[in-house]
Amino acid sequence: MMNNELNMKFMQIAMSHMPEAKAFLEQKGIELGMEDIQPMLQLLMNVMNDAYELGKEENI
Repeated sequence: MMNNELNMKFMQIAMSHMPEAKAFLEQKGIELGMEDIQPMLQLLMNVMNDAYELGKEENI
């Protein structure tokens, strides 16, 4: 499982990509409210965590 320091780094990365994700969805006519931001961040963090775990496996 992810440690807190890594979790914070992932959160910062996810937050940095949120404007791009929000703009993409709005371009498609999907409004993204504040209540939608947290699930989107969690999704991005889940993707990053899976990629991180895969990278760890590949480097063993």
